[in-house]
Amino acid sequence: MKFTLQNQWHYFLTAVMFFTRIPIHFNHFDEADLNKATRFFPLVGILVGAIGALVFWLSDILLPLEVALLLSMASTILLTGAFHEDGLTDAVDGLGGGWTREQVLTIMVDSRIGSYGATGLVLVLLTKYQALSYQSAVFIPASMIAGHSLSRLCAVLVMFTQSYVKAEGKSKPLATQLNVKELIIATIFGLLPMAFLDIKFLAALVPVAIVWLWFSAKTKARIGGYTGDCLGAMQQLTEIAFYVGLLASTALFLKL
Repeated sequence: MKFTLQNQWHYFLTAVMFFTRIPIHFNHFDEADLNKATRFFPLVGILVGAIGALVFWLSDILLPLEVALLLSMASTILLTGAFHEDGLTDAVDGLGGGWTREQVLTIMVDSRIGSYGATGLVLVLLTKYQALSYQSAVFIPASMIAGHSLSRLCAVLVMFTQSYVKAEGKSKPLATQLNVKELIIATIFGLLPMAFLDIKFLAALVPVAIVWLWFSAKTKARIGGYTGDCLGAMQQLTEIAFYVGLLASTALFLKL
């Protein structure tokens, strides 16, 4: 298809349909469009983060900050159908419980949550909650939007640098690697919310990069590439790394 606004809108709606519970209906749906929609994954992150930020802002008017944060987190989980959290638990179970590549992949497709996955999910949600709760309420909405978009860009970067390792799966239609133009579009949307944060918070990108390099190397070494569960795990881990990085950068600049 040619690059037209109508086509791009269709690809964006395809991304929204795939990664959220927002009801989107097409007269004709082609799974191949999911590959084209990859460029808009960080933009979906902006949408999800903005809704979470709105819930926080409205709740914070009448409720304690901690309760507003929990409601905000719950809203993003409901909006995405716990899509990424599910990927996290499966990936952690597989990487934690499997010894061989085949064992890791077999455990990942098991719908049951094991001890590794349950522990990982609890720690991730607690860390996310704690990291956000120590921020100023004024900056939390912008932090959420940036965290959601940036972390989805990190998942896109995995797709750009590695290969899908399963013959079938929920992310199989996304498995074709992005071209440079699509990566540039995804990068613009992924980094766009950073423009609304203080320049000192650019230091928060450091832990994000460290986590991305570590988890990318781990999946590459263990299974030779990525699965949909690995993408969900990467999104969750880098989102948390960003929030922790915001706290660390604030502390660093206070000492300077």
